[in-house]
Amino acid sequence: MGIRSLVTGHLPIKIKKYMSEPMKELTIAVLGGGSFGTAIANIIALNGHSTFLWMRDTERATLCQSERENRQYLPDYKLSDHLEITADLESAVANSDVVFISVPSKSFREVARKAAQYLQPNTIVISTTKGIEPGGFTLMGEILEQELTGMRIGVVSGPNFAKEIVQQQQTGSVIASSDQSVVKCLQQVLCSSSFRLYANDDRYGVELAGALKNIYAIVSGFADALGCGKNTQAMILTRSLAEMGRFAQELGANPMTFLGLAGVGDLILTCTSDLSRNFRVGQAIGQGKSLDEAIAALGQVAEGVNTVRTVKHKADELGVYMPLLTGLYGVLFEGRELTAVIEGLMMGEQNTDVEYSGRS
Repeated sequence: MGIRSLVTGHLPIKIKKYMSEPMKELTIAVLGGGSFGTAIANIIALNGHSTFLWMRDTERATLCQSERENRQYLPDYKLSDHLEITADLESAVANSDVVFISVPSKSFREVARKAAQYLQPNTIVISTTKGIEPGGFTLMGEILEQELTGMRIGVVSGPNFAKEIVQQQQTGSVIASSDQSVVKCLQQVLCSSSFRLYANDDRYGVELAGALKNIYAIVSGFADALGCGKNTQAMILTRSLAEMGRFAQELGANPMTFLGLAGVGDLILTCTSDLSRNFRVGQAIGQGKSLDEAIAALGQVAEGVNTVRTVKHKADELGVYMPLLTGLYGVLFEGRELTAVIEGLMMGEQNTDVEYSGRS
């Protein structure tokens, strides 16, 4: 694959020093024309790489390419002139050094399978999708391992609202892979004056954190709709983190991963802002709307709703104590009254505060 030198003079001096070697120009494809896929593709194009953004819908891809704007997901933001937007999967993927997959979890396996036929050996393939495939309780990185052969795999996850990324507000995220060449490459590809990527070798934990926090964003949306104060918000955040860590440890992830950007960082972001789709779903239900009405009003995918089902079934199977999850499941799928669930949570088992103190 052709790799050409890239002039990095437009980057701040601190970022130049951060790079261990001169940046190379790569060919990169981002599969998925939603808000985050578009934002990531735009960063990469602005960094000087040959960048393709693939959309399934030919008409929308053509419109975005001509208007230089993704009106559906990131309206009023001009995309880089160096970003090529296409509905041709083969042309986007065939010569790419790095391929990002940024589609909803329900479509992830299908897109990975279609892309597999065009990928060159040893291509870096990165998931940015925060979800869990039901049935086998499969994370997106595991789907990549199942569907792709001879590729280098990683995941990117963190507290990243696309709207703020394209506004070039300072943002941090996490690249997780057991392959250090993947980590170094992604840090160079995405590094800019407003976006920084931190490394973690616990890929499973990073992915799990990204999926689990969506559950608790719905809970936080409930609390906001009910007019709860900062005391309640603080309790929800910390008890959510405890549940996430408890569940993750049972599945073999490192609970310490949940103290980083992909864990508590993403949890805080998603649970405290109405830019979060899952938070808005919780708000709508807390205001009296049905689940179907809340999803319809959102008009986009809220991964947390399906994740609630999947994680509840897994927690029951493993016998993991997750009272917030159980209460939320009751409201969403069993017709339980929100006020009764809240009362039950406050009168429930009084566990210890910090469960991972490092003591044997």
